[in-house]
Amino acid sequence: MFNSDRLKLARERRGLTKRILAESVGLSVRALSNYENKLDYDPKQETVASLAEALNFPVEFFYGESVDTPTIETASFRSMYSLQANKKHKVFAAGALAFALSELLDKLYTLPTEDLPDFAGEEPEDAAQSLRVYWGLGDKPISNMMHLLEAKGVRIFSLMEDSKRVSAYSQWHNETPYIFLNNNKSAEHSRFTLAHELGHLVLHRELLSDDIDLRTIEREADAFASAFLMPRSDVYARAKNILSRTQIIKIKKRWGVSAVGLAVRLHKLGLLTDWHYQRLMVNMSKAGDRTKEPDGLPMEISLLFRKIFASMSEERVTRQELAEKLHVYPEEIDSLVFGLSNVLLVEETPKLSAKRAHLRLVK
Repeated sequence: MFNSDRLKLARERRGLTKRILAESVGLSVRALSNYENKLDYDPKQETVASLAEALNFPVEFFYGESVDTPTIETASFRSMYSLQANKKHKVFAAGALAFALSELLDKLYTLPTEDLPDFAGEEPEDAAQSLRVYWGLGDKPISNMMHLLEAKGVRIFSLMEDSKRVSAYSQWHNETPYIFLNNNKSAEHSRFTLAHELGHLVLHRELLSDDIDLRTIEREADAFASAFLMPRSDVYARAKNILSRTQIIKIKKRWGVSAVGLAVRLHKLGLLTDWHYQRLMVNMSKAGDRTKEPDGLPMEISLLFRKIFASMSEERVTRQELAEKLHVYPEEIDSLVFGLSNVLLVEETPKLSAKRAHLRLVK
């Protein structure tokens, strides 16, 4: 049976208004609205085929079950209230498809389970230190943020969006923490963003939209990320008498953070005076450090998806077969998994095993 929810999901994933889609397939806006609002449950086959072609989804997609979609009320999302509606809907629709993919992978593999305590009400600095103690990290630098979070049961999906305003968002769904990361930033920015969203997941899990002071929770998540990546005691031990941009660029790799991010942390901890901090910010801005990271790190790559697709490849599962199970085209899955399915999955005759594989991730 035709699913109106799927039509709306597909349209929003492509960032199209009802008018634009209706005109592209020769429908009236009213007719399209009737399909989406369940006032007409039986569009003609040729109409569905036209919609499928215009939206770049297989026809079968529109006959699948409804899937949950992130909303502005459930997701922590930087600048979510000021983002244009079509871009907001587009990234939330990506989240819905990620939920569906995650549910499928849960049926095929035993994936790491959630291990995130609830630190609601704690000061961000204290929560960051408490989480490090809980995970047994001590004060050592975190070599790979993505691998660490995946090992703790956080599902991380990519957002291949062209909007620079969409860095990431996160939410809990069916007791599982999710982070959706726009991977068009520097490695240092992505690491900080992952830590920022981790802060939302452990500090703001129960917040409702009516309770949210956006500026406050964003400051809290930033403070958590800074403290989590750059523990106070380690910074005090390693970064005394750091006063110049050159010194900061040299030592920032220890914590895998940006030069600007380290300068902010040093100032916060009292290791830079206001005068030295302001001077550094001016020098960094002139050098372009806010837009292009000096001496940058390589991007972190999902270990979870690498293991999943390596296992599928051994079983001769193709990109096409995986995509068909979700009733999407392979490119749609590529956009959610950092392009790794395109790189790692085979293109031979599929054979999907019913066996559940156990995947173990080491942080």
